[in-house]
Amino acid sequence: MTAPADDPIRVAVSTVIFSVRADDDRDVLMIPLVRRTREPHLGMWALPGGWLGAAEGLDDAASRTLGETTGLAPTWLEQLYSFGDVDRSPSRVVSIIYWALLRSDLVEAQRATADAPRNVAWFDVDDLPRLAFDHNRIVDYAVWRLRNKAGYSRIAAALLPDEFTLAELRAVYETVLGKRLDPSNFRRLLESSEALVPTERFRTGSHRPARIFRYNSDVDLAERGPLTHR
Repeated sequence: MTAPADDPIRVAVSTVIFSVRADDDRDVLMIPLVRRTREPHLGMWALPGGWLGAAEGLDDAASRTLGETTGLAPTWLEQLYSFGDVDRSPSRVVSIIYWALLRSDLVEAQRATADAPRNVAWFDVDDLPRLAFDHNRIVDYAVWRLRNKAGYSRIAAALLPDEFTLAELRAVYETVLGKRLDPSNFRRLLESSEALVPTERFRTGSHRPARIFRYNSDVDLAERGPLTHR
């Protein structure tokens, strides 16, 4: 980012966009990055973002950035933090950072089409290259925020399709949190929750049929559960 000389302080909006994707036969928490096409940091990977328009709200700017990068609408979008250290850019830039969650099935479906944006690649959050500006620090903070929130809320469900099995939901939580969860305890906590609505359908495979659930649309994803005891 390079601000005009007659405008010493500029405001930018960037978004850390999370999704769970399959990589080498395992689920990975990933984010899309954009390769910079101009100085400073020409050729380096960076978070998607841009200048805040004079007639544009912050939420609108974050949604625009997300749409330009992924072509998708988020299931969760929230302002994360503001970064404004004097030395974070050659010119004075204050960045308003958002974080977003995208459903894994929509990301994979778009990837299979010709509509996938160019100059964008997905990276494992635990195996990032050195990014432009202070974007590694920003991603670290966003990952911490997501994992912290997933530990006490239902937020990780925003990474899933509308319908899922308990095993699929547990796998997403394990991917986000970076640790294994006891299947029996997880099932017990979920089955006692009003947030899950069982359907009459089952998913079949090599194991016994698994009931398909959906989330109760009247329950806020940011509310407590399923990993918290009431």
